[in-house]
Amino acid sequence: MFAKAAIFAAIGLVQAAIPIRLQAQGAEKADLRPVRIATPPKIDGILDDEAWTGDPLPLDTWMSYNPMRGEAAAEKTQVWIGYDAEALYFAFRCLDSEPGKIRTNITRRDNAFSDDWVGVSLDSSRAGQLAYHLFVNPSGIQMDALQSGSGGEDFAPDWVWQSAGHVGADGWSAEIRVPLENIRFRSGLDVRMGVLFWRRLSRTGVSTSWPEMAPSKWVFESNAVVAFDELQSRRLFEMIPSATFSGNQLRSDRSRWNGTRARGDVGVSVKYGLSSAVTLDATVNPDFSQVESDAFEVEVNQRFPIFFSEKRPFFMEGLGLFNIAGTGGDSTMRTAVHTRKIIDPSAGLKLTGAQGRHTFGVLSSADAAPPGERQRAFTVGREVMNFGRGQYAGLLVSDTEYGNDHNRVVGGDVAFKQGEHFQGNASYLFSSSRTLEGQSSQGRGTQASYDYSTQRFTIAGQAEHYDTGFRMDTAFINRVGVTRGWQYQALNFYPSHPRYKWIKRINPFVWVSGAEDRNQMGTEIFYLPAVRFNFTRSGYLRVDYGTGHETYAGHKFLIGRAMIDGGAQFTRWLNISGGTQAGPAIFYDPEAPYQGDRRSANIRIGLQPNARLNSNTSYSFVTFKSRVTGLNVYRVHVLNLRNTYQFTPRFFIRAVGQFDSSRKRILGDFLASYELSPGTVVHAGYGSLFGRGLEETELDRYTATARALFFKASYLLRF
Repeated sequence: MFAKAAIFAAIGLVQAAIPIRLQAQGAEKADLRPVRIATPPKIDGILDDEAWTGDPLPLDTWMSYNPMRGEAAAEKTQVWIGYDAEALYFAFRCLDSEPGKIRTNITRRDNAFSDDWVGVSLDSSRAGQLAYHLFVNPSGIQMDALQSGSGGEDFAPDWVWQSAGHVGADGWSAEIRVPLENIRFRSGLDVRMGVLFWRRLSRTGVSTSWPEMAPSKWVFESNAVVAFDELQSRRLFEMIPSATFSGNQLRSDRSRWNGTRARGDVGVSVKYGLSSAVTLDATVNPDFSQVESDAFEVEVNQRFPIFFSEKRPFFMEGLGLFNIAGTGGDSTMRTAVHTRKIIDPSAGLKLTGAQGRHTFGVLSSADAAPPGERQRAFTVGREVMNFGRGQYAGLLVSDTEYGNDHNRVVGGDVAFKQGEHFQGNASYLFSSSRTLEGQSSQGRGTQASYDYSTQRFTIAGQAEHYDTGFRMDTAFINRVGVTRGWQYQALNFYPSHPRYKWIKRINPFVWVSGAEDRNQMGTEIFYLPAVRFNFTRSGYLRVDYGTGHETYAGHKFLIGRAMIDGGAQFTRWLNISGGTQAGPAIFYDPEAPYQGDRRSANIRIGLQPNARLNSNTSYSFVTFKSRVTGLNVYRVHVLNLRNTYQFTPRFFIRAVGQFDSSRKRILGDFLASYELSPGTVVHAGYGSLFGRGLEETELDRYTATARALFFKASYLLRF
């Protein structure tokens, strides 16, 4: 009923909708001048310290950037900046006319984006290539990310910084302390950095920023200048020793378990600032115990492998620097450096830094192997030169060695802008490889993308080509031997009629893709007209109708889908989303593929009955019916349950239950975690896998087939 009402309301509004004004172009804003602090403020979220007694920064109107751009903020936000010889300090006062609707939770780090929050983007070197993003909700929960010009926003890094929040009668306030040893900048007099501030109002689902981020622009093209009279960098030197213990058992038959395989280990990681802008990371015998379980996914009848994100700390931090332009999204190459291909590292070394307009990184790791076998060695190097905000030219080299087998890749990428609305990028890679059997191959991979965006419309596209002989062991790439392109065009309408204030944006679009697949001996094309709606309460609705064909194993098949997907934050404690789709599809049998019809549905429910308890449930159903036999080929049910109770911001317990009908397995996973600070943690966990099969024997009920427990402790030492 909600979806139907939205669609009919949109029909009457599209023609009457008027574009929201764009900010007038004018002179650049004056530099922001922070206050040198004599007495550091107490980081408690209450702005009663001497540091905040002066006037707030002279910030003019905050403007929205999500889900629409260019709308003035509904509530007022005040900001102060201070500094001393140890740290930078930020204070926010978020006035709110409806303080009873402020949403905040005590939850895990990086897990509070559905709440109210404020944030700061800090380009400390002002090179336009790396920025620190720091967010905090009204409970003081931290979220942080590293923004790179080539790799986007990476939420993997966790820095040591302090924050607090406080909810009052007229809104809420927050304080942030950033130690100087955690950021890279040029020491001396008149130190200048780029800065941008954010605020999200959860009840409307609207995010605003100061300065305004115009269409097609992000932080590097939008930030203001903050100037410090004098600032001296502090050398970073930290060490994290860790100890782990694990034990696991497998069931050999119905009546008994095999012996327990127990393993204890110690390792150490070191981070050393060679200068204020260059950092060396090294790890020996690292602990890469997985405290985050990959959620079960529907893996039946998938043509391409499923992408799972990296979760191991040594690889995660700064990983975005190693990516190249044009990857991710709808591209054939998801990422050029997918470190999950390094399965069990015995040691690793990483050097990252910035110097002037240059940003660089080197990553090297050896993948452990059984005794007597050779280890696989991975090495990746990256250099980026910035020549304007959001514009750069980069170089990437990668090498994997495994005995006679090797894969060597060299290439580069460039990102550029023209005027206020146009941006583009291109990349080129060349590979030279040899297999263990001595077969050699070479190949090219190249792409070019563009985007032209205004307040009213967006046009974007990409063309890419990969030779049949192209190989890149460090990359996550769906296929080679393909020439492919896609084109996207969209309109934006922002209804202004007072009766329809609950509709924030109407976004009809058309996406078209086509390809020649030389390995599959044919072509493919897909047409997708669709419309998206954005509502208050973070609500959204998307309706698609796609049709086309795809060639697989030399045969041409119909593909398509009719889809509807939507969701909303109905109350402060309930978020519901879900969707369904159906259409012609292919059964991907390499020898004898055939035409069929695929139907799927999913629902996602988020419950937060109080500030400490978080429960997330997702259910997916997929079925495939053959047009040849008329029979159902498979029916798959996947259920993921995740419940977390946060006793304090540092201590939580978590229980995960997962069910996959296609593999006839159930996973139960329990974790208790205490994190004093990033690096100083204690984890204890237990997991058990239940299945209906045991050594090719069908069981009459689900039986525990594997179980494991682990313990990890590490401690951050700073010198």
